[in-house]
Amino acid sequence: MSSVAWRERQSTLTLDRVLPRLIGQFAGDAGWSAVEHRIRAHFPVLFRELFAIYGERYDFLYHLEAILTAAIRMALARPADLRVLDTAREARPDWFIDHAHVGGVCYVDLFAGNLHGVRAKIPYFKELGLTYLHLMPLFKAPEANSDGGYAVSSYRDVDPKLGTMADLAVLASELRREGISLVLDFVFNHTSDEHCWAEAARAGDPDYLEFYYTFTDRTMPDAYEQNLREIFPDEHPGAFTYFPAISRWVWTTFHTFQWDLNYSNPAVFTAMLEELLVLANVGVEVIRLDAVAFIWKQLGTGCENLPHAHTLIRAFNAAVRIGAPALIFKSEAIVHPDDVVKYISPQEAQLSYNPLLMALLWNTLATRDVRLLRASMQQRLALPPGTAWVNYVRGHDDIGWTFSDEDAALLGICGDDHRRFLNAFYTGDHVGSFARGLPFQFNPKTGDMRISGTGASLAGLEKALREEGEHAVEFAIRRIVLIHAIILSIGGLPLLYLGDEIGTRNDYSYREHPGKADDSRWVHRPAADAAAFARRHDPTTVEGQLFARLQQLIILRKASPALGGTHTEVLDNTDDQVFAFARRNGAETLLVVANCGEQPQTLAGNTLRLYGYAYSFRDLIGGGTYTAAKHVALAPYQVLWLAPVPGEGSI
Repeated sequence: MSSVAWRERQSTLTLDRVLPRLIGQFAGDAGWSAVEHRIRAHFPVLFRELFAIYGERYDFLYHLEAILTAAIRMALARPADLRVLDTAREARPDWFIDHAHVGGVCYVDLFAGNLHGVRAKIPYFKELGLTYLHLMPLFKAPEANSDGGYAVSSYRDVDPKLGTMADLAVLASELRREGISLVLDFVFNHTSDEHCWAEAARAGDPDYLEFYYTFTDRTMPDAYEQNLREIFPDEHPGAFTYFPAISRWVWTTFHTFQWDLNYSNPAVFTAMLEELLVLANVGVEVIRLDAVAFIWKQLGTGCENLPHAHTLIRAFNAAVRIGAPALIFKSEAIVHPDDVVKYISPQEAQLSYNPLLMALLWNTLATRDVRLLRASMQQRLALPPGTAWVNYVRGHDDIGWTFSDEDAALLGICGDDHRRFLNAFYTGDHVGSFARGLPFQFNPKTGDMRISGTGASLAGLEKALREEGEHAVEFAIRRIVLIHAIILSIGGLPLLYLGDEIGTRNDYSYREHPGKADDSRWVHRPAADAAAFARRHDPTTVEGQLFARLQQLIILRKASPALGGTHTEVLDNTDDQVFAFARRNGAETLLVVANCGEQPQTLAGNTLRLYGYAYSFRDLIGGGTYTAAKHVALAPYQVLWLAPVPGEGSI
């Protein structure tokens, strides 16, 4: 018998043995029939993934049953409206690829004060056209060291300054009624050192000491660190921190107050699954899996992107299919493009950030050259069916230049040299730069850094308003519109960092706050300016011009079925300043053409016929008409969304 057949046999036998006990425990609960159906459908996958991680443990079956029981218990605790959502999402698991969906992301306190404030903003979210709202980490965290909320002290308690879990449940329900899915982070590589598990470990509880990687001497830390890279070398060297109070070294990949969880202990998996399903039952529909590349540790490796990291996520996914099937995952892996895509599948993370597109959009604006963007998207944009990219131009974090050196080399570009150019350009330290970014985590030994700054400041709006004039302001606005027009149309779910739609610029006041002064990322995390948002309807203001143009693009996206699905064909035969692609969804086609520089360009009319399957086209954005018989003239930074005109020479 092959190993696969043997494992499948053991899966069947195990379920046959466990299920009668589960029926005896839960069959009297309303909803058990649906849960039992999901158990039978998804247990083989759950067994396979958990066996791959924990199968050699003597107590594997005990932990397997504990994990299954946790999923069932949380499934039966699902509110009625979420059970209805479960049924709908099981019927259409790829709901997120619809062209009607547009996302926004913000910090609760900075954008709206608290959760009640977010509820009050729902009319604004609908005005902008959002159907997906990602609220940055909002759970209880250490007062002094929170890492922007990524040091979680309790997954079941909202930061008291923001509200309560009851407030969060009410918000989720109200958003759902308005057609907006709530998205939250799940920080599952580590907890804060104030989490009750860490406190129990600090008190010497042997069970909770095994929830983390702790060592009484440097033998194992030294062995691990032979292969580990330093993430934040300015804060602490290596990956371990010594805590004199407990006389132990603790694995702290990121910050000293964030203790890495030990997933080689199945009790950690069970505990974190319960925390995950609590969030699902509050009404969260999409979970951003934070720092997925780091969750599995293995001696002799770099402890990043290891095979068992994927196995763990697939196991969580399978358990969620039983406990809360409406919930889907979004992976956050800011790593080499070849590694990013490995996390994306219906069985792992259905959504993923697209850091490559983000970085290359900024690269294209700096170079006025689309070749690296075009080549990379031709090779790396396609995803498995049932999955999608989350496309964005700017997030809460820094920008790292995560393009593939191999892709760059094919174009004669040295990756390291080009990153140095981009860093100089986006800090404004390069002749002709329009950008006003700041360095993040500058390493004087290597010259490496990453970039902080709002989308508007990086696109030139800050410099134009302060140092230049009306012409430069218009070009900056066009750059902002151009990159948003691409993420709204290239395929996947577009995500706007709220405030970008009105051109929010850098806020340098973060340097006045001791807890933020050493982290330049706070320059692009300003509090929402109510007066600036109020100007969004005034066409004489920058805010009004930007908001009107971006809102128009969102309206057009929702009205364009061709922008649904994920089929994108990146065009080859364009000038090196012109990025173009065809979107196809069923019988619908749309051509997107973007001039990515300050100089006018042309596109051969025959290109429209070849890729648009027609002779006549109408630009949805500007309303102009174009024909394959003539070259298409493109103004600086102009974007066209070209729809074939029915009955006028369609092929």
